[in-house]
Amino acid sequence: MSKKKSPQRYKMHVKTGDTIQVISGRDKGKVGEVLKTIPTTSEVVVKGVNVKTKHVKPQQEGESGQIATFEAPIHSSNVMLYSTKEQVASRISYTFTEEGRKVRMLKKTGEIIDS
Repeated sequence: MSKKKSPQRYKMHVKTGDTIQVISGRDKGKVGEVLKTIPTTSEVVVKGVNVKTKHVKPQQEGESGQIATFEAPIHSSNVMLYSTKEQVASRISYTFTEEGRKVRMLKKTGEIIDS
């Protein structure tokens, strides 16, 4: 008997709600907010980045077709966390607060992301 394997989940450096900057690809330099993370494929959906169009057929008679736009996922290795205060992208490090909580900190600015 074979065991059913659960899909591999990758540890990602970004979380939903983070402000990031795209560092490679067609949308290089764009800054946006992470709307969704997909840990199984290590991808993120970012607001205003990698926008695709989809032509939707009419579902009912008399209804007209539409052209829908949506944000497609991009790989998490193509994004860096972005400091809105300093206007700079940075890698992250993990540090502990005085209370003993583990938080993410931007290496360039020292700004703590997790509040």
